Amino acid sequence: MDVNEKLKNALFEARPYLEYYEEVEKLVRGIWDKAADEGEFLTLLEEEIKKASEPLRTDLRILLQKFGGL
Repeated sequence: MDVNEKLKNALFEARPYLEYYEEVEKLVRGIWDKAADEGEFLTLLEEEIKKASEPLRTDLRILLQKFGGL
């Protein structure tokens, strides 16, 4: 599975649990566009989680967990 497909699947699986789905989707797609590979994407996502305030932080953590489980 390529990373773009993995991200799409993670967003789909996380959707029922996310309070701000549209914002999370926009944010992670922007991060993916900046990242050169999956490792850099995860690093950038972790940095964004540290900067985010609740409840967006929790939503991003849920997405990260779903992404890692694929």
